[in-house]
Amino acid sequence: QVQLVESGGGVVQAGGSLRLSCAVSGTIFSIAAMGWYRQAPGNQRELVATIASGGSTDYADSVKGRFTISRNNAKNTVYLEMNSLKPEDTAVYYCRAAIGPIYRYWGQGTQVTVSS
Repeated sequence: QVQLVESGGGVVQAGGSLRLSCAVSGTIFSIAAMGWYRQAPGNQRELVATIASGGSTDYADSVKGRFTISRNNAKNTVYLEMNSLKPEDTAVYYCRAAIGPIYRYWGQGTQVTVSS
């Protein structure tokens, strides 16, 4: 059974930094494409950043240059380093694992609140 557990959310002032972690149980991590998504109240869930099993990354335009996604296959963990945070980054952040075109696994989410 695959489980994803996010941690590292919290309250931070604008301009500050946070580091999110997502620990993945099971044996799929090394072959999974991992991603961070976020959902603010009243908004649809949106892609923040992805990292392929081989390490290539992609970012939403709104976070480019401020956020960095990385993975540690030995620890079955994916990270999201968030710098220069803005109030509009406030959302619940979700971790997702994707295996091929069909299998998708989500974490429970972690709240990030950026105060102005």
